[in-house]
Amino acid sequence: MANPLKQFEINTIVPIHLGGVDASFTNAALFMVLTVAVVTLFLTLSMRGRALIPGRWQSMAELAYDFIANMVRDNVGNEGRRYFPFIFSLFMFILFANLIGLIPYAFTFTSHIIVTFAMAIFVFVGVTVIGFVRHGLHFFTFFAPSGVPVVMAPLLIPIEILSYLSRPVSLSIRLFANMMAGHTMLKVFAGFVVPLGLLGGWAPLAVNVALTGFEFLVAFLQAYVFTVLTCLYLNDAIHLH
Repeated sequence: MANPLKQFEINTIVPIHLGGVDASFTNAALFMVLTVAVVTLFLTLSMRGRALIPGRWQSMAELAYDFIANMVRDNVGNEGRRYFPFIFSLFMFILFANLIGLIPYAFTFTSHIIVTFAMAIFVFVGVTVIGFVRHGLHFFTFFAPSGVPVVMAPLLIPIEILSYLSRPVSLSIRLFANMMAGHTMLKVFAGFVVPLGLLGGWAPLAVNVALTGFEFLVAFLQAYVFTVLTCLYLNDAIHLH
């Protein structure tokens, strides 16, 4: 049986070394570029006609637009509208990365913690900068909510700071762990189909079909969770407690 973790290996396609730094173009980079290209083509081609009565592709693009617009409005308010392009791009990038990764022999770069952590730390730093730009040093009151008794401050403030600093960790691990676990299970059950033959191979095959359908749901759900948490963090930076 093939190693189920082999699918997550980073392989160099074009070796590039700059002053001792390995900047090679890898399979992960290839699928990142491919994801951006597919999202761009999907949105460009689906909206090219601008039909009054939308077709299937235009309907899907408009549905995605409305879905994220409603998410931003419900979780951030009208002040979050200026950040809509970033949040929409983030959602589409993660969603299509997850979906493309379900294609046989494709590479799922969201199953790598370094990729999900890079996205999470970018969101964390960006939200923190927005908080300081809007509120200045008053942003530190986020860690000491109003109405809390003074005697509770020495205990509450460290907890709030620790909770805030753990955001990029929890945000990245959630996406990485779900994608990696799902693809590993698919590979494990697929490895039993051929060895068990015609008599017993149908059982793991049926499980794999069910898991594939479940993974489509997880692909959307994890993109949604990552994006909605970004909106909640943005709401905290804008409105504080």
